[in-house]
Amino acid sequence: MNPHSDPAPSPSRQALPAAAEGGNAANAAANSATHAATHADFARSVRSALPGLAQLADMVPALRLLTGLLVASIVIAGLYFGQGLLIPLALALLFGFLLDPAVSRLKRWGMPRMAATLLVVVMALATLAGMGTYLGSQVQQLSADLPTYQNTIRDKLRSLRRNANMPSAWDGALRTYDTVEREISRGATTPRVQKVEIQSPEQKPTARMLQWLGRVAEPVTMAGIVLLFVILILLDRDDLRDRLLRLMGGNLHVATDALDEASQRIGKYLRMQFVVNITYGLPMAAGLWFIGVPGAILWGVLAAIMRFVPYVGAMISAAFPLALAFAVDPGWQMLLMTLGLIMALELISNNLIEPWLYGSSTGLSTLSIIVSATFWTALWGPIGLILSTPLTVCLLVLGRYIPALQFMEVLLGSSPVLGPAQRLYQRLLADDVEDAVTLAHELVDARLPARASADERSAAVAGFYDEVAIPALRLATQQHLESATAEHRLRLSSGMDALIEELRESHPPPAAALATRALRIHCVGARWEVDALAAAMVAHSEALRGHVVSCSDWALAADPQWRQLGPGQGGLPQGHAGAQALAEAQLLVLSVFSTQPQTVVRQLMRRVRRHWPHLRVVLALWNAPAVVSDPEFARRCGAAACVSGLRELQLWVDALRLPDAAGQGLAAPIPDDDEQRVRQLHDSGVLGPGLPQLYHEAAQQAANAFDVKWAQVSWVDADRVHTPGSLLVADQGDPASAGMPRAQSICSYVVHGGDALVVHDAARDPRFAGNPALQAMRLRFYAGVPLKNRHGTVLGSFCIMDDAPREVSAADLELLGVMAEQLMQNVEVRRMMEAGAAPAPVQTSAQTPAQVASQTTPQPPSSSPSTTPQPSAGG
Repeated sequence: MNPHSDPAPSPSRQALPAAAEGGNAANAAANSATHAATHADFARSVRSALPGLAQLADMVPALRLLTGLLVASIVIAGLYFGQGLLIPLALALLFGFLLDPAVSRLKRWGMPRMAATLLVVVMALATLAGMGTYLGSQVQQLSADLPTYQNTIRDKLRSLRRNANMPSAWDGALRTYDTVEREISRGATTPRVQKVEIQSPEQKPTARMLQWLGRVAEPVTMAGIVLLFVILILLDRDDLRDRLLRLMGGNLHVATDALDEASQRIGKYLRMQFVVNITYGLPMAAGLWFIGVPGAILWGVLAAIMRFVPYVGAMISAAFPLALAFAVDPGWQMLLMTLGLIMALELISNNLIEPWLYGSSTGLSTLSIIVSATFWTALWGPIGLILSTPLTVCLLVLGRYIPALQFMEVLLGSSPVLGPAQRLYQRLLADDVEDAVTLAHELVDARLPARASADERSAAVAGFYDEVAIPALRLATQQHLESATAEHRLRLSSGMDALIEELRESHPPPAAALATRALRIHCVGARWEVDALAAAMVAHSEALRGHVVSCSDWALAADPQWRQLGPGQGGLPQGHAGAQALAEAQLLVLSVFSTQPQTVVRQLMRRVRRHWPHLRVVLALWNAPAVVSDPEFARRCGAAACVSGLRELQLWVDALRLPDAAGQGLAAPIPDDDEQRVRQLHDSGVLGPGLPQLYHEAAQQAANAFDVKWAQVSWVDADRVHTPGSLLVADQGDPASAGMPRAQSICSYVVHGGDALVVHDAARDPRFAGNPALQAMRLRFYAGVPLKNRHGTVLGSFCIMDDAPREVSAADLELLGVMAEQLMQNVEVRRMMEAGAAPAPVQTSAQTPAQVASQTTPQPPSSSPSTTPQPSAGG
């Protein structure tokens, strides 16, 4: 035994670690059991609480509704009991809207705001005092002349009484009724009650004066408060606006837009109301003067003023001249002529002048205007009736910009709350096929001109399918498993099928296909009924364009019933019409509404490639934008393209019709009058050497405003597009001589179409997908508007571009068009300055949309030719 070796452990020492390990294991087991029991208790408590939580969740909408009703009740009570303060403030704001433009104009002329405010208020008070004095004199004169009309009034009343007492067909019935009433009332007799007359003592002069002051004090006090508020609002307008912006939250964009829209709508409403009242009051005064009614000017002014009171004001103002015509003329001619004048003016004003001037100035529906007038009249009396429209406009704007008050826009607004696709979907769900068909015809006819050509009719039907019918089917697929029942799905499929058949009958395809552009196309749905319905829409739209189209309402997927019939092609029996159509077709359009179509599409494409290898296939993935945006998906599946809309599908059909151009891009067609257009381009002087800096500044302004990478001004020449000052080629040489071949430019399509053009993704658009110039510049997004001369000829385009796909709203496209018009005006101004030998810089600083849209158009000078710079390679 080695003496230096460790002694052997004793049995007791060996047992200690084993005991410790056993104790730890026991403790761990106990802790695990405790934790398991705790988790089990927690799970049981959660499961027991779930029904209560579910009930509480079900109560949330009711609680939210009750809370909203409580808040609304408190607000209405505050409006009613606080009218002593709120009415003067509301009137002051209304008068502030009327007077602020004059104050702002004087301030722009250099007058201090205090002096401008006092001058405008004094002039307004003087005008009101002058009108009141004149009208008071007219009333005094009429009061003096009224006693002379007593005999005429007495004679007319006697004549009316005599006519009323003449026998009529109702005399027998009236006598019978009187006899029965006397017999019923004869039974009971009551003693006569002695009448007692109570005479009150005559009031003293002091008491009468105090009573008169009590009646006058309230309106005078309110007028004084309103005047004080108006002066303060006009003096501190900017500070008041800033405080309102702060109260509306931290988002200055939303708050500014809300205040601007409210002020624009109310200001336009008041201006248009003033114009309407003037166009009513002047003819009223002239007509009454011609008829001979005394005080014609008085009644004309009264009619113009009272029309500021909705609904009842016109009736009140009409009562006075009618009563005076009744009193003045011994006959009935003056009364009838006055009545005819008032009715004619009402018809013309209500049906012609008001719709023409108002348009959508307030954005309120007719029902909401009537309801709001009743509501505010019940709260604030006659003044509430006057203020009802401006106050309701403010509520509408708040509902548009504040999410919690969005129901206000739904209840009060005049714009449709459901889009065309939602309306069509709802009609089909309600099994109202007739109404759905009527809606479809209305939407198609709205796209057609008075005398529509075959191409215009085809475009209108395709536009309805692309923007209304297919989005309605997209809604159906989204709600397929959420809330739709079997009956809903049956109504949708049968109703949409009837609608498509109705459109086929109303817009039949041409009798023979156009040989110059005809393709043999077969359309088929992949799985669902909605796939087949969309395929039928594609087939109808392509048949209207002159192609030879066939359609199958079956899926390509193999069906056991087909296999039982015998061997076929792709699951179809030999000799079946679908198999025959596929064998003869040149292009297959596969319609798919699934949100995850990858697996189904790969299976179907393998079957197509195995049995019909000659077919070119376009995948219409209506409900899978993420898949469509993948440029490699179509190539991996062996398809020619993936599309998500009918318009995009038609572009690919046109591209596949020209196989040589499909990989190089398609040049825009040359307009018939292009030679004359090019001549006007060179005569306009827009290619002059002094303008590239102006174009560069305009492009920079557009790029900053729309947050895009590039912008440019393009002038389309005979075979080249000049882009002087373009941001796209700022780093590639001289921007003044930039340009590219016309056949490779997107801007040539703007010239061809004469309207705005938006390309959301050039890589997916067959016209530009293979364009080598665009690929070199990595351009993906394009939005351009035409640049027109004073004759309306399109000389080029003003466009914004980016290297990533983008969307652009209709409002943004409209703003781009306004900026293009402003650019052409600046070019004309620059040329006028150069022609007059008085050069001056053109104002091209950043402006708001309202400032750009409000620019006045200068008179264009006579055009003179200018030399064209030699272009070089560019964007």
